[in-house]
Amino acid sequence: MKKIIILISALVLLIIIGYQVFQFFKREENQHEIVLYGNVDVRQVDIGFRVAGRVAELYFEEGSFVPQDTLMAVLDKSPYDSQVAKAQANLDAIAAGLKNANILLGRRDLAVNFGGVSQQDLDNAIASRDELLSQFHAAEAALMIAFDNLEYTEVRAPTDGIILSRVREPGTVVNPSDPVYILSVSSPVWIRAYVDETQLGEIYYGMEAQIYTDCGKRYTGKIGFISPMAEFTPKTVETAKLRTDLVYRLRVYADNPDHFLKQGMPVTVKLRRTSSKSAEENGENERRKSE
Repeated sequence: MKKIIILISALVLLIIIGYQVFQFFKREENQHEIVLYGNVDVRQVDIGFRVAGRVAELYFEEGSFVPQDTLMAVLDKSPYDSQVAKAQANLDAIAAGLKNANILLGRRDLAVNFGGVSQQDLDNAIASRDELLSQFHAAEAALMIAFDNLEYTEVRAPTDGIILSRVREPGTVVNPSDPVYILSVSSPVWIRAYVDETQLGEIYYGMEAQIYTDCGKRYTGKIGFISPMAEFTPKTVETAKLRTDLVYRLRVYADNPDHFLKQGMPVTVKLRRTSSKSAEENGENERRKSE
């Protein structure tokens, strides 16, 4: 029985010693690191058409990865094909009238020298030709608009991204700019975090960061934005200090090669501590590189 008690006591003592050693090394590590808590931010794009019409095709579902410039959706083209045909026919008719006006003008220009027509008739022919020429240019512009509207019946991905939501279905009549998809942009991805004023002097543009998710994944990043204005700590930020403390917002741009980082995901950001002087010098060097 005494041996069991001694063994248990020794085991408890080892656990206490191990815990103290762990806390010691953890404190040592924290002295060389700034630990921040934040959330992933990703830009979103509402994908819609520039013209009204009936949705004919939607090619992707929610969660699909869409490469840049991929055709995502198409409207019924029939009304816009007809507008192109009408604009082309109008242009051809005006072109024919303009050709005839030029021929008539040439004849009257010759005849006026021999007294065959009056100067007024020549002036009227010039005015008629100029009017038709203006109508011809307007018809050309109308045809270009018709072609543009026909092209706008297709919508393509402005950048690589993942479909967050498929808002419409085929057969839906939409107005211009009505969203049919909501796209989460793949890059850039950044972390929105906050730093205390006392630590602000150790932060600089381009400072490397290690980003950890709750499931153990690690990513690298760099500080790309430091807010020039102080603000109250938001309620979503976990901090050991009072929530009424003033902090400065940071934006840490993260590498996201596997597209695992998602909108709103909580993460831990670790920054290697440097002296205030070194931080200032490093920040100045990064600014010069960016310029």
